[in-house]
Amino acid sequence: MKKIASFTVDHNKLQKGMYVSRVDGDVVTYDIRMKTPNGGDYLQNGALHTFEHLFATFARNSAVGQDVVYVGPMGCRTGFYLLLRDTVTKTEALHLVQDAFAFTVDFAGEIPGSTKAECGNYLEHDLPGAKAVARDMLTVLADWSEEKMQYNA
Repeated sequence: MKKIASFTVDHNKLQKGMYVSRVDGDVVTYDIRMKTPNGGDYLQNGALHTFEHLFATFARNSAVGQDVVYVGPMGCRTGFYLLLRDTVTKTEALHLVQDAFAFTVDFAGEIPGSTKAECGNYLEHDLPGAKAVARDMLTVLADWSEEKMQYNA
């Protein structure tokens, strides 16, 4: 079988940040790398799950919500994929991600979609963990730009 594009990126060189992973027609896939690959520190399931609920809810309710195709975690637990229509500029995508992280840091209350009727694993949530990850990424992305969205690997 042909190797998929994400497996051609040298994960030994990949650092935390936000990258354009691929473009398929009118859909842009962003790699939001929240942990250093193979660094021994991975997103914990509860924090990852809570962050997913908050990130997806925020993104789909944002000004570009109609252009959000998918928000979801990487199986390796080092980050998230964000798929947006190409009508959203890279700068707008970056601001969406930064705003979603800030929303998570400041979030208080019931996690959206976290009841037994709404979620397949409603007991595994960790809001303090999600906030810690978001706070760390706000620092990483504070001076991020379109120019930094290319893999250096």
